[in-house]
Amino acid sequence: MNTGDWFVMGVDLGSTTAKAAVVDSGGALRGADVVQMGAVSPAAVAHAIEGALRAAGVAGSDIRRTISTGYGRKLVPGADRSFTEITCHARGAAALHPGVRLVIDIGGQDSKAIIVDDAGLVDRFAMNDRCASGTGRFFDVLARALEVDVEAVGELALSGCDDLEVSSMCATFAETEVISLLAQGRAKADIAASVHRAVAARTLGLVAQVGKASPAVMTGGVAKNPAALHYVSRALGRQVELLEQPQIAGAYGAGLLARDEYLGAAGSTGGRDAAAENQVMATASAVTPHCVDCDGELDHAPHKAPAPIALELRRSIR
Repeated sequence: MNTGDWFVMGVDLGSTTAKAAVVDSGGALRGADVVQMGAVSPAAVAHAIEGALRAAGVAGSDIRRTISTGYGRKLVPGADRSFTEITCHARGAAALHPGVRLVIDIGGQDSKAIIVDDAGLVDRFAMNDRCASGTGRFFDVLARALEVDVEAVGELALSGCDDLEVSSMCATFAETEVISLLAQGRAKADIAASVHRAVAARTLGLVAQVGKASPAVMTGGVAKNPAALHYVSRALGRQVELLEQPQIAGAYGAGLLARDEYLGAAGSTGGRDAAAENQVMATASAVTPHCVDCDGELDHAPHKAPAPIALELRRSIR
């Protein structure tokens, strides 16, 4: 190991998985791990950190700074600071796919559409965090109702016809509707295909709030579902690229932010990133819709960083 090398870490604690990434002094990804051990699991965080350190060939004492992100970012032990997953997914996706302009992140509990600028920073975003429609949880419900492994539901969907009417996208009622379609003698593959088509239509509605852009990538665990990638690409009318490691984009982005901070480039952000400020403002002004009424299509305007905060963040990343 070069004695001039040093390392930082990003940890993304999502609702269903924990991800950790070790980043070196040059910003390269040196090791990462993804662990699923239950909802917002501290044990999963520990295992992911151990796995990332092992993959990178470094010890915990070699880590100079750690930044956390994700659904459970405040629960990551030893984190020096937290950033929202919006900022971290944008930064990580831009590093994994240089030149990306649109990031579609479908996580376990929410989904986001993020427009990224030339510097790999968040320009604007829209998110659905009040309904499980089109999230990883929704696909878990679909797989359970069809009695197939969630890892196999995508391939099943690609083998079916997507011409069935799927009226409810609420995860609370989707299982009942799938069971009803099975009782009508509908093929499992056709049901899976039709649900994926409907999910893609909801995703298109989210993207419409920020505007289409290319190149586009998907991050999050759902990106590994080939049918989700296919139907979202078809809905957008353009190919959505698959990152080599879509689940670690957030952790890698957090690691890159940790590197920036260790280099002393982020002293002026005041402890909050621009996306976090927008989320706070949006939450304060929005009325949470009832699940029965929202059906996965929340009428929220895209959030854009207030100019002073956006400028602070832009300075911190450069």
